[in-house]
Amino acid sequence: MKVVHLQRWSEFVGHTQALEGWAFRGQTSTQWPLVSTLTRRLQTFSPDPRLWPLREARAMRIFRRKAHIHLPDTTALDDELRCLAMMQHHGAATRLLDFSKSPFVAAFFALESAREEVCVYALNTPALWNLAPAFDPSLTRHQIDPRIPGNFERYFARNQLPMLWFGEPSQMDHRLAAQSGLFVVPGVLDQSLDQILTGYGGTEELLHQFILSPAMREEAMHALYRMNVTYATLFPDLDGLGRSLGYELEAIWERLVEDYKRDNINPA
Repeated sequence: MKVVHLQRWSEFVGHTQALEGWAFRGQTSTQWPLVSTLTRRLQTFSPDPRLWPLREARAMRIFRRKAHIHLPDTTALDDELRCLAMMQHHGAATRLLDFSKSPFVAAFFALESAREEVCVYALNTPALWNLAPAFDPSLTRHQIDPRIPGNFERYFARNQLPMLWFGEPSQMDHRLAAQSGLFVVPGVLDQSLDQILTGYGGTEELLHQFILSPAMREEAMHALYRMNVTYATLFPDLDGLGRSLGYELEAIWERLVEDYKRDNINPA
């Protein structure tokens, strides 16, 4: 994995512009391994990996058994990837890792509350499109596609194959669409994404980690606000609107006060 330390927002823009077609993921800690919420949960509360497939299957079974109560259309529950996406959307721990086709969306999630170094990962999806893990060259992206009925159980649920798939569900929800999102689906839960990628061949670098200094946050957040990359647009519902007010309180008010002072107006 290539690691790049960046101090200025313009450096991040320049580096990511060169990565045409890559996928990006922001994380609020440089120390967190690149693993799913399900892996973190199981490592903490169920440390025996032999039981992980059973626990994941049980969680999906319970969700399917009860989610229909809240859904006008239950067809998504019959599709493993759409079901996992819905679980993730509503706060469940799943094996899916959220990525975005936009480096700016990833930077927003990394920097929005940053007070120390954060990071954005960049995944070389163009190179991975035609690559397969060295241990089995037949496991191409097309072959293991979890959108194909039976493939999730065959290639992922058993937690035995150190490979990955990336892409979108057959139907996307409004948040995933707003975030230009896609998922990375690992075949094992006990390895980080960078560990899995060491098993892939090819001559191209498959993963970059951009470590972002908190010194760039103010400039970055202002630039992202002007791009309309906010919680209100990334989560197009009342929850997103409410969360978006944090930046309105933080930065926009300061500029309004400066305008008031310049024009000799009392902001009260």
